[in-house]
Amino acid sequence: MNIWFLTGSQGLYGEDTLRQVAEQSQRIAAALPVTVEWKPVLTDAAAIRRVMLEANADDSCAGVIAWMHTFSPAKMWIAGLDALRKPLLHLHTQANVELPWSSIDMDFMNLNQAAHGDREFGHIQTRLGVPRKTVAGHVSDPFVADRVLAWSRAAAGLAEVRTLKLARFGDNMRDVAVTEGDKVEAQLRFGVSVNTYGVNELVEAVDAASDADVTALVKEYAELYRVAPELLGERHESLRYAARIELGLRGFLEAGGFRAFTTNFEDLGGLRQLPGLAVQRLMADGYGFGGEGDWKTSVLLRTLKAMAPGGTSFMEDYTYNLTPGEELILGAHMLEVCPSIATGTPTCEIHPLGIGGREDPVRLVFDAEPGPGIVIGLADMGDRFRLVANEIDIVAPPHPLPKLPVARAVWRPRPNLRTSAESWLTAGAPHHTVLSTAVGAEELTDLADMLGVELLIIDADTTARSFAKELRWNQAYYRLAQGF
Repeated sequence: MNIWFLTGSQGLYGEDTLRQVAEQSQRIAAALPVTVEWKPVLTDAAAIRRVMLEANADDSCAGVIAWMHTFSPAKMWIAGLDALRKPLLHLHTQANVELPWSSIDMDFMNLNQAAHGDREFGHIQTRLGVPRKTVAGHVSDPFVADRVLAWSRAAAGLAEVRTLKLARFGDNMRDVAVTEGDKVEAQLRFGVSVNTYGVNELVEAVDAASDADVTALVKEYAELYRVAPELLGERHESLRYAARIELGLRGFLEAGGFRAFTTNFEDLGGLRQLPGLAVQRLMADGYGFGGEGDWKTSVLLRTLKAMAPGGTSFMEDYTYNLTPGEELILGAHMLEVCPSIATGTPTCEIHPLGIGGREDPVRLVFDAEPGPGIVIGLADMGDRFRLVANEIDIVAPPHPLPKLPVARAVWRPRPNLRTSAESWLTAGAPHHTVLSTAVGAEELTDLADMLGVELLIIDADTTARSFAKELRWNQAYYRLAQGF
């Protein structure tokens, strides 16, 4: 994916000035924190509309950055902005950082008037109701660079979800509400196509994996992880079957062009193990995943994986430490936590699961790397989708967990556990989430704006009272925005 860089001006200034505009524009484009495709300076309505239509038609174009270097009369931009369907960032910058006070003349003023031109451009965007992000400041400012980078990541996520295909193996976990949702509305709003397959179609792919491929994959496990001795000895067949699941599942997804999937421990068909190790490794390779048929969390996970490299995993708030002053959340899932968030080398182990009614499953066990992060949930509220995010601080477990045979993360939610939990519950947010240390509130805000989806953020400044008010305001806004 790439970003197009557009520069606005007008023919009034003459060829010499326009050459300087182009030269300075290319320098600004090269200084951005993302690679952009620079386009020739735009000086008339026909060229502007044409480049916007070309951006729409180019699948490799994730978004457009526009800067009015000089004064570009905004009526020229009406048709183009009206036609644009890709994300737009309005960059309000200029070529120079400091004004050359002693040498400024009218030639300099005519050339360097983004303060003038961008206000004209801002007006017409607002007049037309064009959704966009506006970033002001010089591109050498780290704050500006970070905001442009966040927007570009959100644009990459949008491009991913627009063409995403998801495979559900089995249906939703029985009688569970929050993992359900409107798949038709999701395809209309996000672009994702959600498709269900019988589990035994996956079983056929698992059984078809060759012994030679299984042997090679088991060898890879031994090179990457600390494999429990019993898996190399008396229980080696369980490790081989886990590898067989990975080969079959990966092959099924690749053949169908799927980049996200779900499983369900209530619907395992002929599988001998609940997929654990296979799911963890596929997530580490960038696939989206949701347990118990939770396709919305799988979509969200794949979208965030596409936005930025780094630690991002399927997660679930499991249990609390409620000791006053030491409140923590222990997050995990039955087996499926992505090793991209691991600290140190995971161990490959086998333990009873106690649910699902199958053989003991193989899984990777580890603790999450401490540091700042965020947990995000996606819920279908009936009349709209809602994203809820909580900024957190991942910490090392305060005590060893020798009898907990699953991967896990321990975190301190901001501003505190009580406010976080009350706000999350009040918002009707899901119990399955995506935990990420790779993206933050800025990227999520940009993504929500691009998707036209509600976003609520619980952070260090949140109070239960202010959060409840925001919910009421949002309820009114989204109902009015949708009409009656």
